Amino acid sequence: MTAGVSKYLHVIAIGFQNTFVYRWNFLVRVLFSLIPLMGTFYLWGAVFSDPSATVGGYAFREMISYFLTLVLLDSLASPTEDDFQIAGEIRDGLINQFLLKPMDYLAYRFSLFWSYRLIYTATTILPVLAVLWFMRDYLVLPGSAAVWIAALLATLLSAALQFLMAYCSAMMAFWILDVSAPIFIIYSIEYLAGGHMFPLDLLPPSLCRLMMLTPFPYEYWFPLGVFLQRMPAEEMARGFGMQFLWCLLFLGLARWLWSRGIRHYTAVGG
Repeated sequence: MTAGVSKYLHVIAIGFQNTFVYRWNFLVRVLFSLIPLMGTFYLWGAVFSDPSATVGGYAFREMISYFLTLVLLDSLASPTEDDFQIAGEIRDGLINQFLLKPMDYLAYRFSLFWSYRLIYTATTILPVLAVLWFMRDYLVLPGSAAVWIAALLATLLSAALQFLMAYCSAMMAFWILDVSAPIFIIYSIEYLAGGHMFPLDLLPPSLCRLMMLTPFPYEYWFPLGVFLQRMPAEEMARGFGMQFLWCLLFLGLARWLWSRGIRHYTAVGG
């Protein structure tokens, strides 16, 4: 068991070395991601022309806090091209080595995912924190340690869920040559239904309840709702249950797709 754990810790260490080369790319990327945040600030500033007005139960300060913490959540939990990398390894035959070695491919990619996220976060955390400090007058922070812990747990489950969804999307490479079109379709749905464009509780209640039956709200909207203390304890417990359930379902789907895909896979060359 110790040997198995050390094997994947070594993979994480290798991931650190490979990923650190792109640290300046990460910094430039996060700086440019702040430009839409400025547009969001002015857009909602126009919507909340009356400072005392509320929209869907959100005051202006709460709405801006939502999008500020979304930037932080995005840098902590969102996969970056993991799906295209996995699909490329399948298409180019680079998974041959994992068919002969005692290494689980899903655990290998999950280790690389965490090494990438840790380096990305370490590189970009200072400019993100600088923006949060600059806009601290609009930032609503949790008032208790319990909320911070719950938000951290929701973020970790969000990261796991997003990785597993990206992994399952990449498994389509066993059956189709170019997976970019279906991946972009899934990403577009995720961007809208996950609460990336606006808080989902602005939708009509019936539509919002329908959305909550899908995995997408548990990627962004639910962790942000926990952090901003927008939901009662009962709803938060149900949300954690759904978030954990979706992680288990996509884990099972990932295993099934791999086992089915390997049957169709043809390894050519050395």
